[in-house]
Amino acid sequence: MQYLHNIGAYFLMIVEMFRKPTKWAVMKQLILKDVDDLIIGSLGIVSFISFFVGGVVTIQTALNIDNPLIPKYLVGFATRQSILLEFAPTFMSIIMAGKVGSFITSSIGTMRVTEQIDALEVMGINSLNYLVFPKFIALLLYPFVISISMFLGMLGGMAACVYGGFSTLEDYIVGLQIDFDTFHVIYAFIKTFVFAFALATIPSFHGYYMKGGALEVGKASTTSFVWTSVVIIVLNYFLTQMLLS
Repeated sequence: MQYLHNIGAYFLMIVEMFRKPTKWAVMKQLILKDVDDLIIGSLGIVSFISFFVGGVVTIQTALNIDNPLIPKYLVGFATRQSILLEFAPTFMSIIMAGKVGSFITSSIGTMRVTEQIDALEVMGINSLNYLVFPKFIALLLYPFVISISMFLGMLGGMAACVYGGFSTLEDYIVGLQIDFDTFHVIYAFIKTFVFAFALATIPSFHGYYMKGGALEVGKASTTSFVWTSVVIIVLNYFLTQMLLS
């Protein structure tokens, strides 16, 4: 019953988020701040992880297809498919659930603990619109982060492939280009938009409705990361089933 109550409260929060909007002059500043915190602030860790994971994927692929009868361009092909279909949109989103999700939960949870949310309500401000809506709008730029992750993953793969001596640059580029299906990019970005919605709302829910003091803020951040990751993995399964099967 508690889970059903939480699900109902979650959907109610989403509805309330769009009601009684905050003045645009104020909302614009909130959105720009969240873009800086959630999107621009994540580019460093996303770039670092993507580049080196792309290199690892390439090395593992090359070491497992060392048969001389297998063309070398398959290293680039396998790297492209791995990064484009799963690593960049899905596993990077789980990493972002730890960074972005924990930040959202802790920031809103701290406002709940210090009664700042109650002060917003007393002033007649829709606190859900004020706190959650800017994060939702900011994370609409999340596909930009994932596109950088895709690019740097393949670039890292290229560096590992060439400097590791697993294949030539020409073979790797041929592998990136061969049998390219545009729908795979569309599929990746559809997943990214859905995951962005989960990244904006689930951590906000756990921060907004938390109870207790400073200790509970940390617990709420951990819980939000777990549930956001679970939802992303489940959504990934159903989206893949619907879009690729």
